[in-house]
Amino acid sequence: MTFLVAGATGATGRLLVEQLLNRGHTVKVIVRSPDSLPANLKNHDRLIVIHANILDLSEADMARHVNGCDAVASCLGHKFSLKGIFGTPRRLVAAATHLLCKGIHANKLEKPVKFVLMNTTANRNRDLHEPITIVERGVFALVRLLLPPQVDNEHAAEYFRVTIGQIDRFIEWVVVRPDTLINDDKVTGSDVYTSPT
Repeated sequence: MTFLVAGATGATGRLLVEQLLNRGHTVKVIVRSPDSLPANLKNHDRLIVIHANILDLSEADMARHVNGCDAVASCLGHKFSLKGIFGTPRRLVAAATHLLCKGIHANKLEKPVKFVLMNTTANRNRDLHEPITIVERGVFALVRLLLPPQVDNEHAAEYFRVTIGQIDRFIEWVVVRPDTLINDDKVTGSDVYTSPT
């Protein structure tokens, strides 16, 4: 299979790229700085490096980059720093998600492309009407007000839920809300739940 990974130099993205390559897949990555890729990945024969700022790409460029990909994974996010949280681009995840989806739609492939969006555990799935308490509502409102990346992640997920929808000819998608991620060289098991437990 061929994958395109956005956010490949981040803490999660680089591990995903490494796992995909180790499993024999071809991986395309869009990176602002190829030097940010780990040395063990940089010269891999099944890694295709696209040197670009993802938000500077046109829809035609993106259509070309996603063409031939069986799946897309977005591990984009905001760095945990003042500039990363409050600086630009404020809508990195949502804008990149829109652009990637437009690129996939432009190709009109016969087989749908799988799209995995890594999001935040603080995002609710509004299709499931996940119950939250009044206190949780207040905390979420405060987080939205004080931390722009929360709103960005919510907008990206809502784009799939509302615009792409559950039945799309060209995209099969899932929004992953990871919890308790740790930095470790050893791969550990995980459990998948529809909603936070």
